[in-house]
Amino acid sequence: MPDNPQKQPSDEVDRNQIQQSKTEGAAYQTSVAYMANTIANDGDKTEVGEYVVGYAQEEAEGMYELVEEGEFEFVEPDDENCHLEVVVADAGDKRFVPYCDVSATLERDGEAYGPFELSFLWHPGVYHYGANVEVPEGGTYDLHVTIEPPEFHRHDEQNGDRYGETAEVTFEEIDIETGQD
Repeated sequence: MPDNPQKQPSDEVDRNQIQQSKTEGAAYQTSVAYMANTIANDGDKTEVGEYVVGYAQEEAEGMYELVEEGEFEFVEPDDENCHLEVVVADAGDKRFVPYCDVSATLERDGEAYGPFELSFLWHPGVYHYGANVEVPEGGTYDLHVTIEPPEFHRHDEQNGDRYGETAEVTFEEIDIETGQD
């Protein structure tokens, strides 16, 4: 299996559907670039194996949590001062890959902070994995991201054997700005 498998027409998908998935992926990547390069304090992306992995870093922020069916509570950060966001996309068509177990560790001067479990976050602009975390101070860190294979079923005997191995990537010397939004 090549690192970046391109989809081929099969019993499950025709050329038109493949092109539609690439169009969807291009739109998703436009949103990712906007988040990482315009909104966030720092961000970048790279290709690793079957994935495009990107990150964005912002100040910790409040989020809604579902308390019980139909009832939400807006929860502000406590001691957390950093919001980490990670995107995981298919390297071939660039669409978001759901249901991954994603963790991140920040490292600075030989000290590791984490690993932090990054859950799926619904965002009105771009799906991503993320969490509010606490670091001792702002500055330059290395970000280590681990993506475990998702356990969802995959359609298509020809194209479905993807996302089966753990992927790891390190973004070196990222700029962390701490605070709460």
